[in-house]
Amino acid sequence: MVGTPHRSGSARDSTAQGVLLVVAATFVTQTGAAIAVSLFDEIGALGAVFLRLAMAAVVLCAVVRPSLRGMTCVTLGVVLAFGVSLGGMNMLIYQAVARLPLGVAVTIELLGPLVLSVVLSRRLTGVLWAGIALAGVLLLSGVGPGTEIPDPAGVLFALGAASLWVLYILMSRQAGRSFPGVQGLALAMVVGAVLAAPFGIASGGAALLQPRVLLIGLAVALMSSALPYALELAALRRLAAETFSILVSMAPAAAALVGWLILGQELGTAELAGMALVILASVAAVRAGRAPSKGPTPPTA
Repeated sequence: MVGTPHRSGSARDSTAQGVLLVVAATFVTQTGAAIAVSLFDEIGALGAVFLRLAMAAVVLCAVVRPSLRGMTCVTLGVVLAFGVSLGGMNMLIYQAVARLPLGVAVTIELLGPLVLSVVLSRRLTGVLWAGIALAGVLLLSGVGPGTEIPDPAGVLFALGAASLWVLYILMSRQAGRSFPGVQGLALAMVVGAVLAAPFGIASGGAALLQPRVLLIGLAVALMSSALPYALELAALRRLAAETFSILVSMAPAAAALVGWLILGQELGTAELAGMALVILASVAAVRAGRAPSKGPTPPTA
């Protein structure tokens, strides 16, 4: 009995550490996205995506050193699907961020995991949460009193990213079963970089080789991929999957704050209300059913 309070205190400390790690990972990810925006004028959104994916692939492969031994047609298919979803998702969300405020783009993208969570929970209440999220996205899309209609292409790009995020979650789980550690992620990052290469090179051209651009690209790669993944992995050792998923659902709020502080992007009352509805629906959906993935969600924006 004497040791019980100590164990309880240790559990609380561990949970608090996990929460701080997730919060740190979220803000690091969104800060990386905001820094990437500074490259858009020089190399375009697609150039920034390619630079980020290519450098993240180099860093991950150097650290993880994935092995191709024992690769089968099945595991090769997993890597290709994982990489295509990763590369496509990042290209689409960066195109959305180039047209929409960071918080708005990330909020719409969150619909992907939300819909997957609702589908996997197989509960009627999921329809309610999906409806609330839809109302939030409509507000973000300019439907409602006092709202401004954003760039329609930006909204479509964000919705496309949301769709690919679902595939990423499913393939991430499959890769975790097929490869040890994060080798599957490292290989998928290479595939994603190759997929983005022709678009990124056409967009950025020779500017991609400028030392300043390369340095910023490396910072974005570390802040948007390697560092947050490491922080989230450490957090998952301290938190339940449900708690982790709820904290990740707060990403739009972090994105809006970072967008305001770094990019000077201000959101109106209706847009903030729309973000709040999506976050509320995401938290409720996670609490109502099992989270769709026990692994860390991808730092995409």
